[in-house]
Parts: sequence; C-alpha cells; structure tokens
Amino acid sequence: MAHQTPPDRHLIRYSGHAAFSPDVIARASGTSVFTESGRELLDFTSGQMSAILGHSHPEIVATVREQIARLDHLHSAMLSRPVVDLAARLAASVPGPLDKVLLLTTGAESNEAAVRLAKLVTGRHEIVSFARSWHGMTQAAANATYSAGRKGYGPAAPGNFALPVPDRFRPAIVDASGELDWRRQLDLGFDLIDAQSVGSLAACLVEPILSSGGVVEPPAGYLTALAEKCRERGMLLILDEAQTGLCRTGDWYAFQHEDVVPDILTLSKTLGAGLPLAAVLTSAEIEQRAHERGFLFFTTHVSDPLPAAVGNTVLDVLERDRLDERARRLGKLLRGHLEELATRHEVVGDVRGRGLLLGMELVGDDVLGPGGADRLGAEVTRRCYELGLHMNIVQLPGMGGTFRIAPPLTAGEDELSRGAAILDEALTGAARTL
Repeated sequence: MAHQTPPDRHLIRYSGHAAFSPDVIARASGTSVFTESGRELLDFTSGQMSAILGHSHPEIVATVREQIARLDHLHSAMLSRPVVDLAARLAASVPGPLDKVLLLTTGAESNEAAVRLAKLVTGRHEIVSFARSWHGMTQAAANATYSAGRKGYGPAAPGNFALPVPDRFRPAIVDASGELDWRRQLDLGFDLIDAQSVGSLAACLVEPILSSGGVVEPPAGYLTALAEKCRERGMLLILDEAQTGLCRTGDWYAFQHEDVVPDILTLSKTLGAGLPLAAVLTSAEIEQRAHERGFLFFTTHVSDPLPAAVGNTVLDVLERDRLDERARRLGKLLRGHLEELATRHEVVGDVRGRGLLLGMELVGDDVLGPGGADRLGAEVTRRCYELGLHMNIVQLPGMGGTFRIAPPLTAGEDELSRGAAILDEALTGAARTL
C-alpha cells in the first residue's frame, strides 16, 4: 500500500496540546458532518459553537449564492444595503439604547473594538474580566483571556485584572449552608482590583455564561451586582455574547435573563451561523464621544456586504421559526437526558447551562485518582467520536473536564436523543477502561 501523507503534514498546530481530528471532513449538512471515508458524525458543537442553524442551511446557501454574484466586498468607507439593514435590525433586537453597530469578522475582533471604545471614551486603560475567561487571541482580547494561552508570549499589557468566577459547583467562598457566597466573593474580588488599580478602571469584559471557562452560569442577581460595581467606579460593562447571543440560551440575548443592559455588547459566532461575521453594539452617546475623539478601527472586511447579507438571513430564520422558544424546549429535553445519565454514572458530577448551551462536568479524580477526570474526558471524547458523535471538552488545571454541548438550534429531538445515547455508551466504556 502506498504511503499516504498525513492530512496535517503541512499545518501549524494551533490548538495548544490538542490534536486535530483524525479524519478529513468532506461535507456537512444539518446536524451532521461527513468524513472523506463516509462516516457520519453528529455535531454537538455546532462547528466552532457557531452553526446555530445547522450546516449548509438552504436559506444561507441561497443568500451566499445570490449575494456573492451581486456584491461581496467593498472599500471600508462604502456602505451597502445589507450592512445598513443588518445594523438597524440588530439595534432593534436589543433592549435598551444599544442603537449603534459596527460589523466586523470575528469575536476577538469585536472584543478588540469594544475595549478600544471603552478606553478611548473613558480615558482609562484598565480592564477586568473573569479568571477563566476566553475573549480571543488578538492583543486586547488575549490580555483579557485567562483560561489559556497566557504563558510563553512575554509580558501582557498592564492593567488587566482577573475576577473570581462565581462557580456554584466548585464554590471558592461559601456561606453558612455551604453554598456559594457570590456577593462576598464579588466584593472581595473588587477589593483586590481596587488595591491593584492605578485609578484607571475603564471596563469590565465578561461572558454572561462562561463557555470555555466550563459552562458556568452566574447566580441570579450576579450580573446586576456586577453592573453596579462598574457604575460605582465609572467603568463600562461589556458583555461578550459570542456564544450565548441570538437564541442559543433560550432568550435572544443571555443578559435578558436578568434586568441588565450592557454599555457595549459584542456578538460573533452565532450571528454568522458559521460564516465570519461579528458585531459591536453601543449607545449613541458612547459612539458620539468616541467619534469626537477620533475612534479608529479600520479592518479589511469591516462592513462587508456578503457576511452582512448572511446575518440578515440568520435573523430572518431565527424570527420566523421562533428559535428562542425552540432552544428552550429542546434544551429542557437534552438536559433531561444528561441529568438521567448523571444518575447512572458516578463520574458525572454536574449538569448545568441554559437552553442549548449545556455543560456536563466529569469528576473522575474522585473515582480514578489525580488527573482521572482529564484522562476520562479524553477517553470519553475519543469513544464518542468512534461511535459517531463529535464532542468538545474543556480541560482546566485542577477542574476536571466539562463537556460543552451546543448542537444546532435546528437539531431534531431524535438527534438529541441519539447523541445522548452515544454519550451514555461512551461513558460506560471509558469507565471500564480506566
């Protein structure tokens, strides 16, 4: 047999110590991806947590074909009808005065622009974010990212502070009943930030539900209290809804679950349903102040018409098919499957999340010894893949492993049940092996 060159032979490995998947993907449709060898994999990560309408949605395909034949890319100063319409629709979709929109390409880029806005408008430079955050790999976004990628790249920008994560499953500070005392934790976190600050606190950049940080949903009231901490210090509140926005959690935006409206909102991933599209939303007041001070964020693909046309189609489908309601209903169904697994597998420590952004945390260290959760998570992931299910696990030092489960909002009930059954089989087989 002739020697075959490995598919990653000429690729720079960009995922830390994680390996590429073993197969080359030939096509994708709906909730499934298909390998060159003909295998089908249920996609429980929606690509890179983005394809909320599934793969190759017919209306997205039609929009791309039509738009690319008419108008795909322009000079950054030129506007097109898809851009004008999408900006207006996004502004109308958000509660509160977020009626100014900047259309970009990636989540890191939108967070970069948001941080630049905050620094310019406040005249300050210090940024606060969660200690297990992920906001991107460009300069300001990477400086505000604490879950991975900080070591070995030289000094981070000064003025970046980490805030403790309000994790109810693994509480750092507890009350008399042993539950997370999140108010005391938040107060202590800002006491430490105030002690380190040089008096230049500009903004707090957080996800309303941490995704790469372990699918952690802050307790009720937390975002309201956080917003108050920001107001007390003259800081802006930036919410990163790259993964939680646009119906994923059962609301159009995750912050709607609590009566909090950010000063700046960033979107990506779900907005393009798998294509590169991101947005920054802010108030007319903040935009005016930034403009007066010469706000500059030119990029090659700012306000490109092709992805904007896709974004309009995404909004069409979300609105028409009421996918926020569908996410709530299917999320309840899938969570029920996962909670049933937890009753039968002692290594499943917690099931959490909202809508169709769910987490299932393994606690293999208690059963298998130190490092057991990491080994178990890797083995379960491998077995799921062999059985036809693509899963993604978050592995943070000392935290075990948490599966991020986010199938497309268009997935069928039978597909969700089939995925849960595969996960059940993989857990059983992995526990026997280890």
